[in-house]
Amino acid sequence: MSIVKINVLTVPAEQREVLEERFAARAGAVEGSDGFEWFELLRPLEGTDQYLVYTRWRSEDDFQNWMSGSMKAAHGGGGSGEGAGGERPKPAATGSTLWSFEVVQQASPK
Repeated sequence: MSIVKINVLTVPAEQREVLEERFAARAGAVEGSDGFEWFELLRPLEGTDQYLVYTRWRSEDDFQNWMSGSMKAAHGGGGSGEGAGGERPKPAATGSTLWSFEVVQQASPK
């Protein structure tokens, strides 16, 4: 079965729009990765400042390959993510925690 990675991002209220715009701009960045199955950005409705970035992968190896390849290149500096003067934009999130799960049961609509 698949694995799920949930990145828990702490995002101050004044940075929510920035975070969502950055994710919208990255559309397509992970979808072509080998073993990628699903992505969702979940906005909190009440009681928390934490967004959840849900990704589902065929295997842990596929996730790790993405992390060490295209994800690292996209987040590691240089290239199109730079702002004026060659500086990278300030992160929208003030904290991040990665949760990992193995899918042991699943269901779809009938």
